[in-house]
Amino acid sequence: MVIRNGHAVDPSTGLDELADIQINGKQISRIYVHGKGERFQETEHPGEQIIDAKGMYVLPGFIDLHVHLRDPGLTYKEDIETGTKAAAAGGVTTICAMPNTKPVVDSVETLQYVLKKANEEGYVHVKQLSSITKGMEGRELVDMEAMLLAGAVAFSEDGKSVMDVQLYRQAMQEAARLGALIMAHCEDKNLVGKGVLNEGIASEKYGVPGIPNSVEDIITARDIFLANEAGARLHLCHCSTAGTVELMRMAKHMGAKVSAEVCPHHFTLTDEDITEANSNYKMNPPLRTKKDVETLIEGLADGTMQAISTDHAPHSDEEKAAYFDKSPFGIVGLETSAALTYTALVDTGIMSIMDMATKMSYNPAKILGIDDTYGKLSEGAMADIVIFDPNETWTVDSSKFYSKGHNTPYEGYTLKGKVITTIVDGELRYNKTSNMEEEK
Repeated sequence: MVIRNGHAVDPSTGLDELADIQINGKQISRIYVHGKGERFQETEHPGEQIIDAKGMYVLPGFIDLHVHLRDPGLTYKEDIETGTKAAAAGGVTTICAMPNTKPVVDSVETLQYVLKKANEEGYVHVKQLSSITKGMEGRELVDMEAMLLAGAVAFSEDGKSVMDVQLYRQAMQEAARLGALIMAHCEDKNLVGKGVLNEGIASEKYGVPGIPNSVEDIITARDIFLANEAGARLHLCHCSTAGTVELMRMAKHMGAKVSAEVCPHHFTLTDEDITEANSNYKMNPPLRTKKDVETLIEGLADGTMQAISTDHAPHSDEEKAAYFDKSPFGIVGLETSAALTYTALVDTGIMSIMDMATKMSYNPAKILGIDDTYGKLSEGAMADIVIFDPNETWTVDSSKFYSKGHNTPYEGYTLKGKVITTIVDGELRYNKTSNMEEEK
């Protein structure tokens, strides 16, 4: 397979120009850089499948560090097939699945169930996280070493924090010993109470308990100090506050091994955008203020915040139809994240396309420790590739999503930039103009 005439972008080498990309098996075998006078010659390589990417960006496949696949136990919301189809449609070639399923992914058996099913049914790579504590009950640590050996990519109590500081300190120490990654949902359980929307204009308007910024900031600070003391690697999930950005700057100054992600909804929407009682605007952390959004964007632009992830959290239409105080937290994001990032940050000149590839592909690979072959567009790298048309505009229509979830606040939004083709392991897994089942 050869991708011709595309604008190739590779953060690992700095490549940012027209090129032809040749794929052999699961790897990129050669890159012909037009600026160096190089061109793929079809006569020298007859029989190659040719994809013309003229006028489009060719990027390393996106790596989403934060996805809820809902399998096992909650497959009416999403399953591995539909979730990975949604990922492929969004240009995401590797996803990290969170462990808050039923049962929780806290045993080797459950972990192996997910990995086996993903290998059989998945359209993209699935990396599974283990919970930090058994049953996510915050009382007893899982066997972290056994879970790592069985294939867990990291540890998280996503959806809550481990509130027992002594136990969490032990988890940090064990993670440091094993060289494992902790991915933290920072939320003070006691402080959040029954909070629903951001404390202030949103909570007051809709008459529900508010969630102050301190809910996130307090635990973020705690986790940074614990990780730094233990020498553990820590990744902060779905950061939403200006305070977290400042704490990340502090962590860098301290030399802590800490990284952070921001979701598109947290840098494109504020609590003022909740203009109707629509629970598709309810997520955790909640939509914050304009100041928070501006600071998050600054943090992404200057490199303080290293990654863009979705926190893809599908729910049934019936669940999300309830009022704010009764509906579950979460929105879907796999099929809109690339276009939202391009529309809000790249097309506006805040970030470059290289920055986008860095935060959606290369940095996530580095955070996971798989950047030797993933998250890059270079010779010898895995042929996980997305072709992205920066000129196509489209309107979000959740009825056309591959995900089972339609819970998006972006219904009817017009976005710029569209994923046209997704290649995984050198094989076509999504093409805008064909049926996805025919690609696998």
